[in-house]
Amino acid sequence: MTVTAPRAGGAAPPDVLRRVMSVLVVSQTLGGAGMAAGITVGALLAEDLLGSTGLAGLPTALFTGGAAVGAAAIGRLSQRHGRRPGLALGHGAAALGSAGVVAGAAWQWAWLLLTSLFVYGAGTATGLLARYAGADIAPPERRGRATGTVLLATTLGAVVGPNLVGPTGTLAHAWGIPRLAGPFLLASVAYAAAGLVLWVWLRPDPLLLAGAAPEPGPDPEPGAEPESTPVPVPAPRSSAVAGTARSDRPAPSPGLVTGATVMITAQLVMIAVMTMTPVHMTGHGHGTQAAGFVIALHVGAMFLPSPLSGLLVDRIGRLPVAAASGAVLLAACLVAALAPPTGMVGLSCALVLLGVGWNLALVSGTALITDAVPGERRASVQGLVDVGVALAGATGGMASGLVVAGGGYPLLAVAAGTLALAVIPLVALRGAARS
Repeated sequence: MTVTAPRAGGAAPPDVLRRVMSVLVVSQTLGGAGMAAGITVGALLAEDLLGSTGLAGLPTALFTGGAAVGAAAIGRLSQRHGRRPGLALGHGAAALGSAGVVAGAAWQWAWLLLTSLFVYGAGTATGLLARYAGADIAPPERRGRATGTVLLATTLGAVVGPNLVGPTGTLAHAWGIPRLAGPFLLASVAYAAAGLVLWVWLRPDPLLLAGAAPEPGPDPEPGAEPESTPVPVPAPRSSAVAGTARSDRPAPSPGLVTGATVMITAQLVMIAVMTMTPVHMTGHGHGTQAAGFVIALHVGAMFLPSPLSGLLVDRIGRLPVAAASGAVLLAACLVAALAPPTGMVGLSCALVLLGVGWNLALVSGTALITDAVPGERRASVQGLVDVGVALAGATGGMASGLVVAGGGYPLLAVAAGTLALAVIPLVALRGAARS
C-alpha cells in the first residue's frame, strides 16, 4: 500500500489532512445521531420494560460496558490493521446492536434488549476513538484543534437525534413497536451509514500516516537499525538508545496517567448525572420530548465547544484546561442539585455546563495521551485508556439509578460534583508539578 509521506515532524500534508478530516467529519455526524439514541431514551426504555427506577441506569451501564470491550477490540484491531477497519467495524456492531434493541422492545424480551444495548455500546467507543484519528495526522502544536474538529462533527447528529424522539417514536408506533424504541431505528441506519463511509473513503489510513515518520521529540535518531527492528524492540537496541528510552520514560508516564485520570473521572461524573436527568424530569411531569430537548442541549454542549477547547489546549496548555474542567463539572452538578425539578431552565443550564466540563476534560486528556505515547503503540494504548473511560461510564450509569432511588437526584448531583472537584484539578496540578 502506498502512503503519502508526511512532512517533517510526522504531520500529514495539508491536502491529505483535509481529505481525511472530511471523511471523519461525515462519519462522526452520522454516528452522533446514533449515539444520541441511547443517551436520550435508554434509561426510560429500561424503566418502562423492567418497571424499576433503581434499574433505570442499567442500560447506560450496559452500553458503556460494551464500549469498554469495543474500545479494547477496536484499539487492537486498529494497531494491527489501521484506523479504517477498526472504526468501520465498530460502527457496524453499533448498527447491529441498535436493531437488536428495537427487536427486544417490540417483543418485550428483556434479555435481547439488554444484550443488544451491550453491543450498541461499541458505537460509543467508536465515535470517541475517532478523535484520535484526527490527532494522528496533526503536528503536536495543533493536536488539540484537530481533536476538536473531529468532536465538533458529532454535534450536528447528536443534537438532531434527541429532537427526533417524537417523530421516530410516532414511526415506531405505526409499525407496532414501542415509541421509546423509535430513536434506535434512527441509530441503526445512522451507524450503518457511518461505517460504510469510513470503510470506503478513509484512505490513506490516519494511523499509517502517523507511523510513516518518527514522532517529534527529544529522542535522537541513531539510524535505520531501531526502525527496522521487528516487534520486540527493546532487546536489539543499543545501550545508548535503551538509556535514552529509560531516561525519557518518566516524562510520558505522568502525561498518560494524568490524561487517563482526567477523562475517566469526567466520564463517570457526566454519565451519572446525565443518565438520571430524563428520569428525574419525567418523574416531575415533563414529557419525553422535553427530556429529549434538554439532552439535546447537553449533547450539543459536549461537542460544540470542541474547537474552542482545542484552541485553549494548544495555546494555554493541556494541564490548565484539564484542571478547569473539574471546576466546570462541579458548577454543573450544583446547578442540577438546586434547580427546581418542575422547570426546564435550571436543568437545561446544568446539563449544558455538564457537557462543557466533559468536553474540556476529553480534549485536554486526549492531547496528553497522544503526546505521551509513541506511534507504534498509540492505538492499542488509546484503546485501553478508553476501556477505563467506558468502565467509568458503566459505573456511573449503574450507580446513578441506585443513588436516585435511595437518596434522590440532588444527592446524586452533589456527590458527582464533589468527586469532580476532588480528583480532576488535583491530578492536573500534580501532573504540572511533575512535568
